[in-house]
Amino acid sequence: MIITALLILMALLLLSVPVAATLMALALLLAALFSPFPLINALGDVLWSASDKYLLIAIPLFILLGEILVRTGIARGTYRALESWLSWLPGGLLHANVGTATLFSATSGSSVATAATIGTVALPQGRDMGYDPKLFTGSIAAGGTLGIMIPPSINLIVYGFLTETSIPQLFAAGLIPGLLLALMFIVGTALICIWKPSLGGPSVSHSWGERISGLRHLVPVLALFGIVVGSIYTGLATPTEAASLGVLGAIAIAAFMRKLSVSVIVEALDGTMKTTGMIILIIIASYFLNFVLASAGITRELTSFLEGAGMGPYSTLMLAILLYIILGFFIETLSLMVITIPIVAPIIIGMGFDPVWLGILIILLIEMALITPPVGLNLYVVQGVREGGPFSDVMKGAMPYVGIMFLMAIVLVLFPELATFLPELMN
Repeated sequence: MIITALLILMALLLLSVPVAATLMALALLLAALFSPFPLINALGDVLWSASDKYLLIAIPLFILLGEILVRTGIARGTYRALESWLSWLPGGLLHANVGTATLFSATSGSSVATAATIGTVALPQGRDMGYDPKLFTGSIAAGGTLGIMIPPSINLIVYGFLTETSIPQLFAAGLIPGLLLALMFIVGTALICIWKPSLGGPSVSHSWGERISGLRHLVPVLALFGIVVGSIYTGLATPTEAASLGVLGAIAIAAFMRKLSVSVIVEALDGTMKTTGMIILIIIASYFLNFVLASAGITRELTSFLEGAGMGPYSTLMLAILLYIILGFFIETLSLMVITIPIVAPIIIGMGFDPVWLGILIILLIEMALITPPVGLNLYVVQGVREGGPFSDVMKGAMPYVGIMFLMAIVLVLFPELATFLPELMN
């Protein structure tokens, strides 16, 4: 059944069949071939159970929050402010790419929105200043991945939804690893540019007056982060309520800055509906597939196989990490989550690993998949914004950051306290 499922899945994805349709077709076919319980008899119940969760309302709200920031150009001021503080480091504007992605991730919750926004702002400046296109585009694609680690994160919401894990605890757990990964990106970029200065481009100096005056551009993003994440951590709001507060805050800030208009609202709502529709359809289709896998006993059989093989907890964990790395080359990230988590998470958690820590580790591996070819979504986003030049430039430029992410995964396995420290404080 597993071999059949993987072959069908890969064939449909290679044929560019939409992901939700692929998952649904796979569920129907596997149900006809292997499931003792007809899926057609449970369609209504599965559909209702997959779509009536209050938590899912947070997804379009966080997407709308990011869309408003994109459409109003708030990210452009953030980039200029961080560029004045970070461009003196070896690598120059490369650090502004990572730094701005880190701050924008704290409000958007989406890697695609983060990569697209930073790319739109940074690429023209990098081109004008003669930066190497490989590492420059790679830093934007890698920085964009922070959008699904640093809270608020749509992918963390999906993980919590699929595993029934506390969303506030997942948000707390992602903060330290997300910031540490951003710091590792900056340090790694600096070391690369020290080793090969031509990759870093010219250094830019700014006066202290320019740096201080630019701090005002950081206020909107930091204020929204405080509203959203602060209301969750203090227990004043649920993730869904915090998302709605963030949207209201973004609208208020845009209006105060005189960047709010009817066209901005219409474009933001249009982008939100498209992205939300895609995500929700994938989640619902994955529920159908997971129902078939459960009714066929696939999770039970995998657990029995691993127990019979005599593999210890860490050997099983390493096998799961390898599985995510391999599948990340071929499967889109959200699809990878909804297909694998209902199978992998119960097995790993059943061996004594913390579900919150496991969520952060899986999100880190999903981040890696965002910049690994041939399906790395952020690579295509940056190439699309770039409007010219070979796609291989973006792929090559992202490879050093893939190595940094793998190193971060090792650190997270060796020091799980990085993810569990803040959630334990909340208990």
